[in-house]
Amino acid sequence: MKVQLLGAAQTVTGSCCILETEHARFAVDCGMHQGNAEIEKRNCNTRVYQAAKLDFILLTHAHIDHSGLLPRMMRENFDGLVYCTEPTVDLVSLMLEDSAYIQEMEAEWANRKRARRGKEDPVEALYTLEEARAVLSRLRPTRYGEAFEPAPGVRVCYRDAGHILGSSFLEIEISENGALTRLLFSGDLGRPGALLMNAPAQPAMPVDYLFMESTYGDRNHRNEDSSRDELADAIRHASSRGGKTIIPAFAVERTQEILHSLFLLHKEGSLPEGIPVYVDSPMAIKATKIFRKHGDFLDRQTGDYIASGDDPLSLPGLQYTLDAGASQAINARQGPAIIISASGMCNAGRIKHHLRHNLWRPDASIVFVGYQSVGTPGRKIIDGAKSISILGEDIAVAAKIFTIGGFSAHAGQSQLLEWVSRFVRPELTVFLLHGESKAQRILADLLRERFQVRVSAPAYLEELTLAPGKEPVVRADRRLASGKINWTLLLAETEGKLAQLRASLADAHDRPREEQAEIQEQILELNKRFMYVISNL
Repeated sequence: MKVQLLGAAQTVTGSCCILETEHARFAVDCGMHQGNAEIEKRNCNTRVYQAAKLDFILLTHAHIDHSGLLPRMMRENFDGLVYCTEPTVDLVSLMLEDSAYIQEMEAEWANRKRARRGKEDPVEALYTLEEARAVLSRLRPTRYGEAFEPAPGVRVCYRDAGHILGSSFLEIEISENGALTRLLFSGDLGRPGALLMNAPAQPAMPVDYLFMESTYGDRNHRNEDSSRDELADAIRHASSRGGKTIIPAFAVERTQEILHSLFLLHKEGSLPEGIPVYVDSPMAIKATKIFRKHGDFLDRQTGDYIASGDDPLSLPGLQYTLDAGASQAINARQGPAIIISASGMCNAGRIKHHLRHNLWRPDASIVFVGYQSVGTPGRKIIDGAKSISILGEDIAVAAKIFTIGGFSAHAGQSQLLEWVSRFVRPELTVFLLHGESKAQRILADLLRERFQVRVSAPAYLEELTLAPGKEPVVRADRRLASGKINWTLLLAETEGKLAQLRASLADAHDRPREEQAEIQEQILELNKRFMYVISNL
């Protein structure tokens, strides 16, 4: 059996593993790569997936970094089924249509820009709304704890991962050449005790190979038990100064968890009286309805609130803004407010407009309640950038920044180790996915030390050959894997262009005053870009 890593390998997005067995070739997840431009180039390199040769896809949950390339597979002639839980069917339908809309709008915007520059070759959307909708007919709901066989020799069982509504880890048994191999794919694991979600279930079979997420493998969530108090502090900081509290939040799960936290704060009397709360994300509004529809998948405490007649996803002053005009009016409104908006990493959607209006204001609070991937605006802000570029404008960072780790939908380091301890055995081999290099190194050391198991963190496009009782064989495709950047050459080229500029300006003082002013403006703009790069290093 072979397993190839096509995403979430030493990074945290683009989750996808392709498995090739004696009788089937299939994928576990098919996520979009998110982050800087280099990482996002992988979204277009989909020929390596060989979509037409995939028999089926197993989807762990709806988040776009696990599901976002499904429409691209349709474009490339994938004609199999996509298995997932019932809530995931509803959520992924919503998220893929939203993603397709963004892809089409960004392509249209890029083509207008290229036309103004006289460039004729058009940019093509990663996929279209029609292709996203074509996925919906392929979705097949499964139930937790009920095993099924999507292909001969492949037996799959979904279990509750406690990450978001309908999220799962997968137990997979492969029969080939007279041998049985048992694999477990964790998907994204949730935190025990998280609001709304159940704690991750326990695997029900012995495991030979564990493919486990490692997002927070290097740390536990800070002040996990006091997250609601931290949120109240952030709101008080802004509201006492007349400013707004801006909360970038993923539309699915995080927005609903923040709403539930605000519901609890209101019950405790910890919210400023009469403060308006805006959910400014059409997708988040629709996702909240899906959460209400599948209340039987939520935890017991939430069920108790519903049974008593309370709506745990609502509170006084809550307003939903579906259209762009209502969204723009929020920023025109004076005085305190709480604004929950997507995207959670600040790299798309309406949150960019709210940051543009508030990030530079000392009376505002910006509250990060989820993971920020490398290269995203959110990551730059929490890493201490003095300014960031938003919608083509450099915006100073003067608001107070709050990072509340306790709202994470991912298990922390000790919680990952506790989960593994329930089923670890000497024969277990662990492959770490969905994590940055530092987190994976630290978690790998802890797993080896505590459980004496083999651990590795496969790289992008590496292929693993697995056989029971044998050491995994690793093959890397160096032609496709990203190489190291030659910084010496890059800086030499930059210095060479600077020397050319200096030579070209030798007689600048003899040129007309208007021409000198135009050249000066262009050089000042270059200086601004240099300072932007330097400030973010």
